[in-house]
Amino acid sequence: MRHLPILTVVMILLFTISPAAGEEPTYTPEQIAQITAEAEAGDAGQQFLLGECYDYGQGIPIDDAQAIKWYRDAAEQGHAVAQFNLGVMYDEGEGVALDDVEAVKWYRKAADQGHVSAQYNLGVMYDNGEGVVLDDVEAVKWYRIAAKQGDRDAQFNLGLMYDNGEGVPEDDAEAVKLYRMSAEQGNSLAQNNLGSMYGEGEGVPEDDTEAVKWFRMAAEQGHASAQYNLGNMYDNGEGVPTDDIKAVKWFRMAAEQGDADAQNNLSLMYSEGEGITKDLILGYAWSILARSGGNENANLNRVYFQDQMSTTQIAEAQELSLKIQARIEANRKKSEAAVSE
Repeated sequence: MRHLPILTVVMILLFTISPAAGEEPTYTPEQIAQITAEAEAGDAGQQFLLGECYDYGQGIPIDDAQAIKWYRDAAEQGHAVAQFNLGVMYDEGEGVALDDVEAVKWYRKAADQGHVSAQYNLGVMYDNGEGVVLDDVEAVKWYRIAAKQGDRDAQFNLGLMYDNGEGVPEDDAEAVKLYRMSAEQGNSLAQNNLGSMYGEGEGVPEDDTEAVKWFRMAAEQGHASAQYNLGNMYDNGEGVPTDDIKAVKWFRMAAEQGDADAQNNLSLMYSEGEGITKDLILGYAWSILARSGGNENANLNRVYFQDQMSTTQIAEAQELSLKIQARIEANRKKSEAAVSE
């Protein structure tokens, strides 16, 4: 059996804002002229709207510097969403030099007005020590405020703080509660961690069936660690009947995203012919990738493969590993580009 410790993913996210879902608004030249006139006359709402137009190219060409100008004019009049967007621009260095201190300043102004994404982002800044001195207690404060407003990412991060005992006493039951709130809103990170809590019996009675349920939800959203974890459940027959074919399926999906643990397990499935036709060349290729990704077991498995393979086969596996890695990198760049659109 290849059961490895179930992974708990620790990740801090940063929320950025974009126009509302659905078709983005488009404006005619006449409408842009009217919005501009009202913005120049000092209307904060129209200043914010004009900033958005420049930010997202709605009726006019994208111009980050102009977006900054109009967001700032609205923000200085107390427009909460403009304050948040201005913070994001400073946070990401768009239209202005990257400045975490300024980002914190504007997030705080919006957060104090109840803007939930600003509250969450302010928590992140304290959590990471960006623009402020790292302060877990202050991070918890802002995550909690945003979590109470139903922000799923804040609920997840607050769950992590309880899980790891950062800024609050460690409390697995409270972590489970918060992960569940976030997971039920579709957060794949929370779904994976909730699966881990059930799998390990932390904060809840151990329940492999529940673990599988939550791992599957996250895995179907493309969460690599959840795919790896679900593969382990099928490999070991925990919460589901043992099924090597399904184990291979989920290990492969995670491995193709660069998960070193899944790459190692996939290599072993190839080496033993479990759930897939035995193939030492493919097995060693995946083992090479797992080893380069930091999986210690893959390093130990190197001798196992090399003892069974010819020099020609080893060279073929090494060349194949380069091709697989190139494919993984190409897919990663494609995914990142899709997210940024």
